[in-house]
Amino acid sequence: MIQYERFVLDNGLRVLVHEDHSTPMAVLNIMYDVGARDENPEKTGFAHLFEHLMFGGSINIPDYDEPLQRAGGENNAYTTNDLTNYYCQLPAENLETAFWLESDRMLSLAFGAKSLSVQKKVVCEEFKEHYINKPYGDVWHKMRELAYTKHPYRWMTIGKELSHVENANIEDVKHFFFKHYRPINAILVVAGHVQLENVKQLAEKWFGNIPMGEKYERNLPIEPRQTEARKIEVHANVPLDAFIKTWHMDARLEKGYYTADLATEILGGGGSSRLYQSLVKEKQLFSNLDCYHFGSVDKGLIAIDGKLVKGVKMEDAAKAVDEEIEKMQSAKVSDLELQKVKNKTESVIAFEDMGVMSRANSLAMYELLGDANLMNTELEKYNTITTDDVQQYCKEVFRNDNSNTMFYYAK
Repeated sequence: MIQYERFVLDNGLRVLVHEDHSTPMAVLNIMYDVGARDENPEKTGFAHLFEHLMFGGSINIPDYDEPLQRAGGENNAYTTNDLTNYYCQLPAENLETAFWLESDRMLSLAFGAKSLSVQKKVVCEEFKEHYINKPYGDVWHKMRELAYTKHPYRWMTIGKELSHVENANIEDVKHFFFKHYRPINAILVVAGHVQLENVKQLAEKWFGNIPMGEKYERNLPIEPRQTEARKIEVHANVPLDAFIKTWHMDARLEKGYYTADLATEILGGGGSSRLYQSLVKEKQLFSNLDCYHFGSVDKGLIAIDGKLVKGVKMEDAAKAVDEEIEKMQSAKVSDLELQKVKNKTESVIAFEDMGVMSRANSLAMYELLGDANLMNTELEKYNTITTDDVQQYCKEVFRNDNSNTMFYYAK
């Protein structure tokens, strides 16, 4: 059990405190309830641009990194389609430095034309390097557009196209910040060698006066149920042909999510998985083959993707994948096979809970999903899933009319 205390400031900022006195360190984690799915389809890439801007100076502090490093701290951030997370770790006696830095960023960024121009360049370079010039870099841009017709998971966190970030101006950026980066849309987790009463005082002192902002109410377009198989072919300058296929799956809090997590693990979670054993090792059709899902908050995707061995026909590779999926639909997996992936899941959860930074991140994530205590009940949800559930789920999800296939050919 992960123990924590929770309180809410008058401006709506949710604060969770997790005391762990076995470490001399403290972690301060701020999660904002905004991701790429919340962007205007004509102005994408903003959530990720903000991850960069948040380090470009805030209203009273020109440089974020330097004071934190002086206090013996380190920091990082990440953005997904669902959320944005900023975190730092530092010796517990310097905790207040982190409160000072993070509260100033939440109060307001500096919004200088120079900072915006610098960070736009950085993001545009990242876009070019990873998604335009890199072999297979456009796979998920194309696949998301194929699989989603309405939901904003249609675009990646980096943005739908380069021009959206290139054309971002200071007014766009300010509007996005004051809409989303407000106390009412944020969760603060403080963990490590800290004391509840002290955290209460620091939270009130540094965050209490920040204007609440407006509660952001999500009203995203729902992705309609897919009713026919979709397929595209791509030809590009890459070394090997690649096969990518996706299917729509349940949202993060639905039972089907846990079933999908176990089913993808049986199919493609590492060297002992079915796809690897059959199609990489025995039949030698693929040089590598994975099955996974994206862990999305809204209805997400299960994916199978791999590179073909040179000389193998794409149709043969695709057929072999279909045959493995049909086996999951026509016969139940064994109790032993299911138990094995449940055990693996348990050890992954346990391993994640070892680090205080990871625990802080998980608490924020589950609070964002609606209840931080879900962190303590996750494992039970996996353990209730039966071999019948897995078979039924595979029949329902791996329908041909729910599939999106990409044949990615080397020129």
